[in-house]
Amino acid sequence: MLLNDIMSRKVVDAVYIIAEIGQNHQGCVETAKKMIWEAKKAGCHCVKFQKSDLPAKFTRSALNREYISDHAWGKTYGEHKEYLEFSKDQYLQLQAYCKELGVDFTASAMDERSLEFLADLNVPFIKIGSGDANNFPLLKKAASLDLPLVISTGMQTMQTVERIVHTMREAGKQNYALMHCVSSYPTAPEDCNLQLISLFRRRFPDVVIGYSGHELGVVVSQAAVLLGARIVERHFTLDKSQKGSDHRCSLEPQELKALTAAISNFELSSVSLSPKKIFQKLNGSRELEAALRDVENKTILPCELPCRNKLGKSIVAARSLKKGGRLQLADMAIKVSEPSGLTAEVYLDIVGKELADNIGEDEPIYGSSIII
Repeated sequence: MLLNDIMSRKVVDAVYIIAEIGQNHQGCVETAKKMIWEAKKAGCHCVKFQKSDLPAKFTRSALNREYISDHAWGKTYGEHKEYLEFSKDQYLQLQAYCKELGVDFTASAMDERSLEFLADLNVPFIKIGSGDANNFPLLKKAASLDLPLVISTGMQTMQTVERIVHTMREAGKQNYALMHCVSSYPTAPEDCNLQLISLFRRRFPDVVIGYSGHELGVVVSQAAVLLGARIVERHFTLDKSQKGSDHRCSLEPQELKALTAAISNFELSSVSLSPKKIFQKLNGSRELEAALRDVENKTILPCELPCRNKLGKSIVAARSLKKGGRLQLADMAIKVSEPSGLTAEVYLDIVGKELADNIGEDEPIYGSSIII
């Protein structure tokens, strides 16, 4: 598989292209098949979905909240997500269809149960999305699998990215890639921060770096490849005007085809082009200039906060906890919580801490819940 060859550095002059169907299939298997066919026709190597076990990913209050939106498929957020979730039989059907067409099939694992589900399906690799890039229990479990991992780094700091690399190293994991990503839909050119690809390549020379883009159009993704990204992932749709919040920042078939064609015409090597040369090569626009501006460090951008607040993972009580008790690993779970609690990355730091309050099962653990 091309992805394995890229990760092992057997191949340095090719790019693995992923069409992120996500949940743009509107909950319909036939639409998903049509999208797979169009992605294959456009020249993609892989189609990717999103797999969630809803009670494992969300707290009850997050699932039960009223969901009023033009993009809603149900009255509550849980009903909305349930409508868009495929069953195991449907996944097997789509996997078989991909095999028939000769295109790789996988999904993002949005929680530990979904990770196990995808490992059982024997997908060629598993994607860990930006929302779980600071979910170290999930990352450790993923690192213990034989399967390659592709890890997005949206709405995270450089410190968290360094901790991801350390976690992989500790597990002896070498077949993984990091994706530069900005979790803003769509991402404005000045927030694309493409120079982070170069920064990642310098900071983590043994790790393959890719790009997961949410910007409009394809020129910024082309620039990402010329900077050294060897995996490119873009959201994909049949029609941007459809109901659903991801369609707007997705590529339609003709745009995806234009991107794959442009990439296949690049003469690539292990040496990336300078921003100035990329700007010239791609007949630079003001948008491209903004996307290529200098970046000194990776931070959580203001434009990422709405996504982080909505889908970032929090530490919650895995069972009812009593005031005065000391937190153990089995007392905690990491979920999307409404309201949110302490962020996932401090999970190990609060083990052994004394509780200042009673906390109900599935309720968030706040900073004020523990005695420092």
